[in-house]
Order: sequence, then C-alpha cells, then structure tokens
Amino acid sequence: MLASRLDRFQRRHPWAAVPLAVVYKFVDDQGYYLAALLAYYGFLSLFPLLLLLVTSLGFALQGNVELQQAVLHSALREFPVIGQQIGANVHSLEGSGFGLVVGIVVAAYGALGVAGAGQTVLNKVWAVPRVRRPTFVLFYLRSLLLLVTLGVGVLLTTGLTALTTTASIVGAETSPLVRGGATALAVGVNFALFLVAYRVLAAVDVALRGLWPGAAFAAVLWQVFLEAGTYLVSHQLRGASATYGAFGVVLGLLAWLYVGATVAVFGAEINAVRVLRLWPRSLLAPFTGTGPFTSADRRAYTAYAKTEQQVEQEEVLVRFPRTE
Repeated sequence: MLASRLDRFQRRHPWAAVPLAVVYKFVDDQGYYLAALLAYYGFLSLFPLLLLLVTSLGFALQGNVELQQAVLHSALREFPVIGQQIGANVHSLEGSGFGLVVGIVVAAYGALGVAGAGQTVLNKVWAVPRVRRPTFVLFYLRSLLLLVTLGVGVLLTTGLTALTTTASIVGAETSPLVRGGATALAVGVNFALFLVAYRVLAAVDVALRGLWPGAAFAAVLWQVFLEAGTYLVSHQLRGASATYGAFGVVLGLLAWLYVGATVAVFGAEINAVRVLRLWPRSLLAPFTGTGPFTSADRRAYTAYAKTEQQVEQEEVLVRFPRTE
C-alpha cells in the first residue's frame, strides 16, 4: 500500500519526519487559533504604538519633516502591503504631551496583552501543565522583561530599515552592498528577538541551543515575507489604488499580523518537536485515530493530556490499550 510505504520512508529519514511532525503538532495544538490570538492582541497594541511613535518623532525631530517621514515610513515598511495606507492617514508629526502620555499608557497595556498571549501560546506549544505555569506576578514580570528587550530590538530594526531611506535624504548613494548588509543585520536582530521571546515566554527550562533552529526559521521567513511584500508594492501594485478605506486597512493589517504570528508559532513548534523528540510521527494515525502509534505519537498525546493538570494533588494518567 502506498501510504504504508510513505510512512516507512518518512520514519527512516529525519529530513522528512521532522517537518511532518512539526505540521502535525501545529494541527494538534490548533496553531491557527494560537496565531489568531497573537494577531488579535497585536492588532490592539499596534495603533497605540504608532501613536507613540508619531508623537515621539514630533518631539525628537521637530523641524525636520523629511527625516520624520523617512523614519515613519521605515517603521511602516514592516507592513509593506498596507503600510502605505496607514501612512496616508498620518498627516501631522507634531509633539503632544497629552498624546505622548496616552500613547505610553495604552501602548504598554496593549503590549502586555501581546506578551501575555505569547506566554499562553508557548506554554501550549511546550505542553506545560497548567499547575506549572507562572503565577499572576511572575506572568507580568516575564511580560515586562520581554517588552524591554523587544523595545530595544524594535528600535534597532527600525533604524536598520530606515538606513536606505535616510541615506538618500542626505545625498548618499545606497549601493546593493549596503542594502544587503542592512537586510542581513535586520535578519540577525530578528533572530535575536525571536530567540529571546522563545526563551523568556515559555515556562520551560530549555537551553538556547535548543531554541535557535525555530528562531532562525522565523527570522528568515519573516524577512522573506517582508521583502516579498515590499516587492509586491513597488512593482506589482505600483499605480494601483490603495483607497479601499478603513475596512481594507483593517483587513490587510489583520492578515499581515496573522502571517507574522503563524511564522512565530511554527518556529516555536520546530523547537518543541526537536527538544521533546516528537518525531517520527505515524503518517495515518492522526486521520484514523488508531495505530500503529510511534513512541513519538505516544509522547505527544500524553503531553497534551497532562497539560490539563490544574493542582499539585491531581494526577493525570494516560494509557494506550494494546489494540495494534
């Protein structure tokens, strides 16, 4: 039978077994819902962060309109398909004390929601029992630690993205070598950010060497999507109307955030599958619900059940009757 031969083949070859196990675990964890959770909180926090950015630029670069626009557009480049629509609605970069205070408070609240959702997602991915997850205080301390780290990283990536734009303002030629170097540095910074996020947010003790494959995957794929989106805007959509109104902006923004969240979740799944040795999986077992199960199948299904342990006195036992 063809399915049986394919199953035996992928079990013998890690290069086929690991990607299959990652996809199966993504489906088992309902990764599409986890990505939607991250995208939702990311959407809530984005506009307050843009308000904070615009107000800060008004204070820091007052009187230099060209540089203000360059930095703003470099930040919006992270959303290449709909960034131009968002930027078209930013008409003034004037510093406002009230706007700065509101932006800080609301952005901090929204960003804490993103960090909290990230903890929930990664603890689900790593199958951390509920009783082992952080308490209320530790939950927010982890979130604050991540926000400080990511804040520095976002400043670095924004600066790198603005490199080519600001260079043209001061009259410098932006060579392909400079652009390539800036892209490589941006990938490196994104790799470090994903690595820190995977390490800080998950309530598991995993060495950094166990997290770098997923972080590298997420950093590279995110940059690929970013460059592809930029190419699409500059070549395929040039001259096309970007005036679909607020409805189009919201849909485009949600779609872009969902893509980024899905990349982050897949990176975390790669790490979990490798570290927890959740491969090779049975090719047909998830579809039939019956064996033959591999040892990785049993470890995965056992971990899923044990995530529901609520208190220390509770004991979760998992048994696979011999039906194979």
